[in-house]
Amino acid sequence: MKALSIFLFAAFSAASFSAQAQTAPAATKAVAGTETVKFKTSAVCDMCKARIEKSMAYEKGVQSATLDVPTKVLTVNYRPEKTNTAALRAAVQKTGYDADEQTADARAYSRLPECCKKTAPAHQQAEPQIKQI
Repeated sequence: MKALSIFLFAAFSAASFSAQAQTAPAATKAVAGTETVKFKTSAVCDMCKARIEKSMAYEKGVQSATLDVPTKVLTVNYRPEKTNTAALRAAVQKTGYDADEQTADARAYSRLPECCKKTAPAHQQAEPQIKQI
């Protein structure tokens, strides 16, 4: 009986170890033949993040796109033979957000939820308030 319980314990331990090894995230490797570009956007929330990353996933040549919400920086890995930075910047604008100094497409911007617009309180908090004495 003791041998059976030791065997079951060893089998369970081995199975749980292999399951952990399979679910660990893979290290991100730079794929040969890709380039990276970063854009400053007007995104402010996780809804903006989801909207931009989803729209970039549909762009030809884009390998990955990640928006860092606190810094508002979109990082895009893409294949230069399929697209270019101007097309990627235009894709961000067509989603309704600014890309660097270029403003968002007016029609796409009007379709954004209120919390994602430049007039939202989250946008207004970027300016520090200074008290005058």
